[in-house]
Amino acid sequence: MRSVADPSQQARRRSYWLKTLHQWHWISAALCLVGMILFAATGITLNHAQQIKTKPEVLLRKQSLPPALHSALQAGPAEGAAALPPALRDWLAESWDLRLAGREAEWSAEEVYLSLPRPGGDAWLSIDRATGEAEYEQTDRGWISYFNDLHKGRNAGAAWGWFIDVFAGACLLFALTGLFLLALHSRQRALTWPSVGLGLLLPLLLALLFIH
Repeated sequence: MRSVADPSQQARRRSYWLKTLHQWHWISAALCLVGMILFAATGITLNHAQQIKTKPEVLLRKQSLPPALHSALQAGPAEGAAALPPALRDWLAESWDLRLAGREAEWSAEEVYLSLPRPGGDAWLSIDRATGEAEYEQTDRGWISYFNDLHKGRNAGAAWGWFIDVFAGACLLFALTGLFLLALHSRQRALTWPSVGLGLLLPLLLALLFIH
């Protein structure tokens, strides 16, 4: 014979889960709110990237290295990947505001080349080993391109990559707690599951019918 659950016990259990889910729902919402606005807005700009016209701004600098730094450059490795000499990094930081700590350059017999990609643009540094002539070019494609690259995690570094992972986890928590809250309230809201089903069916139909 099946035992009948105590209605008061069921009410307490429901109240506990409602309180817990609401708590985690608003915490996850607070954590991912700004990120969701950013990623939703850049989803629109990425979807219309061809219609959004930007004019890249290019900055070009040239300067000869001081003799002491030129000598240090000539004494570097013949080829391969290696960091720039500390004195040269300090000079570039002071002269051109370039922060190159932890970055490796490509060394060859003719030049030292350093690629410096970044969100919303690109940059590179080339130093002729024979003459000591340093050349730096920076391309800025604007703030829309900057935020689009943040959306994709392009050239944004490890810290931003960790942020995206944490943000995605908060979004999953927000969605899952929302799903359980829908389940708890579904008896009082007849359109709950039809609405959820529509949210699943619509993108599925669009993918099947219009994406080839």
